[in-house]
Amino acid sequence: MAVTESAPETAPVMPEAAGARATQEDVGARAAHEGILRRQAARESAARTYARALPIVPVRARGLTIEGADGNRYLDCLSGAGTLALGHNHPVVLEAIRKVLDSGAPLQVLDLATPVKDAFTTELFRTLPPGLADHARVQFCGPAGTDAVEAALKLVRAATGRSGILAFAGAYHGMTAGALAASGGASDVRVARLPYPQDYRCPFGVGGEPGAELAARWTESILDDTKSGVPSPAGMILEPVQGEGGVIPARDDWMRRMREITSARSIPLIADEVQTGVGRTGAFWAVEHSGITPDVMVLSKAIGGSLPLAVVVYREDLDVWEPGAHAGTFRGNQLAMAAGAATLAYVRENGLAERAAALGTRMIAQLQSLADDFGCVGDVRGRGLMIGVEIVDPEKPPSSPGGPHPAAPELAVAVQRECLRRGLIVELGGRNSSVVRLLPPLTISDEQASAVLNRLADAVAEVAKSHTGPGAESTRRTATGRAQEGGHTQGAEHTRRAERSG
Repeated sequence: MAVTESAPETAPVMPEAAGARATQEDVGARAAHEGILRRQAARESAARTYARALPIVPVRARGLTIEGADGNRYLDCLSGAGTLALGHNHPVVLEAIRKVLDSGAPLQVLDLATPVKDAFTTELFRTLPPGLADHARVQFCGPAGTDAVEAALKLVRAATGRSGILAFAGAYHGMTAGALAASGGASDVRVARLPYPQDYRCPFGVGGEPGAELAARWTESILDDTKSGVPSPAGMILEPVQGEGGVIPARDDWMRRMREITSARSIPLIADEVQTGVGRTGAFWAVEHSGITPDVMVLSKAIGGSLPLAVVVYREDLDVWEPGAHAGTFRGNQLAMAAGAATLAYVRENGLAERAAALGTRMIAQLQSLADDFGCVGDVRGRGLMIGVEIVDPEKPPSSPGGPHPAAPELAVAVQRECLRRGLIVELGGRNSSVVRLLPPLTISDEQASAVLNRLADAVAEVAKSHTGPGAESTRRTATGRAQEGGHTQGAEHTRRAERSG
């Protein structure tokens, strides 16, 4: 089924579908591919995640395209969980890395000053919200976003002399102890949990501006009620768009209310921009949509240009740490700083945030047709090139009259599997792992975006076809009719063009 005006895509021919046409070279590549996967399963931890849902062995990559050891090509809308702002092996990133390697500069210097670090910091400060950049300090942390979250929590506790943290239902801030405690899946809760407003599954059942206002009032009540059980906290941490929580963008007016509430009570506001930063949501930093200036920003993923790098940027008056109060062996990664500086500059100079805003708006609008055609698509939402499609079970009744159908994680897994069969890599997220997530690189072309949308649409159509029940047949007929009216044809050459332009 096509959701764009251009010709939809066919699945890449997989080895098992090639039959007698498979060459000896194909068979050998497939055997090597399966051998690597088999050894991974035997050797690696049971905690591995992406490898379970995506049984591929990448050997080459460029832009949006990955080629596997078995010779198959894929359009990558996972992008290293949002790390690859410019896609795989972008020329400016490779050139920045080569320049450092060829210069003979040290690759690891702890927290010593270097020209590479100075260039990265200068470019980073150039992009920050003006209200923060003019009076900021930066702390280089360990290599992952969760390390930066830990540093931010430690910072505000030291600066305020308080210990409690405010966080939000559905949040995800990392996998270390403090970051997990502030995330939505925490079991040993030492953090006050607040409602995060959303339209589709509003905790108050109203959505929109009224739901956001109720969430803000709840927050004020928790802080001002002397019997709430929540003493004055050291800080509030929030995501401008909840990514792992299901791609839920915060309303701008609610973001401004959180800034007002925290400012009035001298509570540092921490913006977790690990996944939303560097143009992903259609602004260089997602807080810019609402116009707020947080006290602390947690940054990682795309700021390293595909290499490990994490920092905390914060108001200078919070800088109460003694020397050595926070450290990390790998905070001096020169290759990551060079790649990061090149990425930040390229996104800024080429208007990729604005491009993400325009293209993301079009992609979300085109994906809305899936919700019209298939009952299993409950909601399509996102901001910029951070897009989510929530999969539900239309055969099960809503928990409340007029509310959404229950999440359908098994159908979401099926959609992900069908996407992979068609050469499209997508991630799952959300409360029940029922949200299909798209995080394409900011360099994705219009043609590639069409290929992505059409492969996803075909995957959803295939899953809907196999999910039988009352009303399913009429839904399929409606979708098929719309596809035929749109001139649905197979376009293998269009697929090849999209892959080549990756």
